[in-house]
Amino acid sequence: MKFLLMTLITHAPDPITGVTPSTRGRFAEVIDIAERADDLGFDGFAVGERHEDPFISAAPPVILSNLAARTRNIALFTAVTTLSLLDPVRAFEDYSTLDNLSDGRLELIIGKGNGTAQAELYHVTTDDQWDRNREGYELFRQLWASDDVTWEGQFRPSLKHAKALPRPLQPRLRIWHGSATSKDSVELAARYGDPVFSANVTNPVAPYAELIAYYRERWEHYGHDPADALVGAGTAGIQVSRTSQEALAAFAPIYAARLELQRTRGIPIVFDTLEDFVERSSALIGSPEQVIDKVSRYHEQLGHEVIHLSADRDGRSESAFIDSLTLFQAEVAPELRRRIPSRPLASQLSGATL
Repeated sequence: MKFLLMTLITHAPDPITGVTPSTRGRFAEVIDIAERADDLGFDGFAVGERHEDPFISAAPPVILSNLAARTRNIALFTAVTTLSLLDPVRAFEDYSTLDNLSDGRLELIIGKGNGTAQAELYHVTTDDQWDRNREGYELFRQLWASDDVTWEGQFRPSLKHAKALPRPLQPRLRIWHGSATSKDSVELAARYGDPVFSANVTNPVAPYAELIAYYRERWEHYGHDPADALVGAGTAGIQVSRTSQEALAAFAPIYAARLELQRTRGIPIVFDTLEDFVERSSALIGSPEQVIDKVSRYHEQLGHEVIHLSADRDGRSESAFIDSLTLFQAEVAPELRRRIPSRPLASQLSGATL
């Protein structure tokens, strides 16, 4: 199994102190955690793309380019790249540049995006976001594969013998399709033989497992070898401590702050107590043995080879958060790697064809 740290770079008051860091300070924190993740031996670091409060992750290629210069081995992911909002040519230029700067450590997770702000900023709505996502993906894919692209679509000017530069380092980029609830993403992934990354955060595992089962069904429908299907999945939170009691105590104020935020914003509450959250969500909160058991149980339903863990302190001190990640890498990751074989990421292929 492979392990990523992932952040949407929330910019909000600390749930414990109530203090909001500066924008510069919040970015510095993300950079520091990515460097620590590289040192600790995590496989990847992912930055999301959002265009509304309380997030400041509107420009993943800029952030990841900074991380490319500050890290050595870790794969650099987007989670997700909202191709429904972006000009595919410009997106290609950004990410091909990043691919070269990172020595081929780039992997993309794409998606349509969500939230009302994108409709206001980009005039992309629920009526056309799936079509924009599909068209953007198909053109982006052609631009990566060829320096002579002739193309015509619905949402941007046509191309005739276009040569987009710089040419990427990786001859073929692994593009994951982010999936939460809709079959559109997994259908597109299955058609092109691409991997899927399940959100697996908001609800219990059942609806996500159902969608992954559909992905595998469509994968075979399109003539792909079932053994080649590749799945990743998110987690709703992490706190690994020596005992379950210590883990619950450390995460209790974080969950209380989450519940308050959900109530304030009118967001439906799926798990109304911390105990329910630990039991029925994908959160990894407990001793190393408990976390290993939970990931193994989720793997039985999803068959995933990659998981992402939160890269955000969420009110914990830096030392407490790093201690949790260190314990995860020391006692959880080795056992899960042993139990669940997984294919290498881009950073582990040294620029070879994927």
